[in-house]
Amino acid sequence: MINFKQEQLINEFMEAITEKFPEVELIEVTESPEDPADLWLNVTSPKEIDRKIALREFAAEKSTDILSDYGYLFLVMPRNNLAV
Repeated sequence: MINFKQEQLINEFMEAITEKFPEVELIEVTESPEDPADLWLNVTSPKEIDRKIALREFAAEKSTDILSDYGYLFLVMPRNNLAV
């Protein structure tokens, strides 16, 4: 279950992503199968490989900041197909 702070951080995270990568959209938020406290942000993937790499690097940096500042682990999972 997502708490208020996690929801706020997810919204801010997605705003930062879509500002830099306007083609990316949030599909859904799911719990990690390894640890339900960790959340996966399933998003649409950019079509170009360079944009995919840039998204992964950007998301990793932001995710690390959130983990160190708030203790929540969010992983961005780009999906090539909307059917997850």
